Amino acid sequence: GHCKSLKPAWDKLMEEFKDSPAAAVVDVDCTAAGKPLCEKYGVSGYPTIKFGAVDDMKDYQGGRSFEDLKKFAEENLGPTCGPGEHIDLCDAETKAKMEAYLKMSVGKLEGKVRKAQKDFEEEMPIMKKVFAYVSKAEGKAEGKSDL
Repeated sequence: GHCKSLKPAWDKLMEEFKDSPAAAVVDVDCTAAGKPLCEKYGVSGYPTIKFGAVDDMKDYQGGRSFEDLKKFAEENLGPTCGPGEHIDLCDAETKAKMEAYLKMSVGKLEGKVRKAQKDFEEEMPIMKKVFAYVSKAEGKAEGKSDL
């Protein structure tokens, strides 16, 4: 099936990127030693193509020909915005935020992460309910609300 038809293109892509210092193109056998890795990233169908930073893998939905894969890899793989040597790849606003976070102690940063997570987990559902209610009410009032 799909695995066998993708394999030649994928092998060729791995060969193209084997010497890349910034992008890794690899294959993982989810039925053998790679099973824990596949479980970690939610791989259940084969073949599955994932891309992105190790802590933020996304599903690839593009074409499966060598040309499609190579074009996508050239445009999307490699260094991305982040602290350290890749901070210049960030836009000005993100760079400024990262530089501010870099000045904080680990403890202070952990506190900020906990607060952001709490705000997201506790406040977001409440905001969504209120938004839905207000949107519905506004529709009934034929747009006369100031919201």
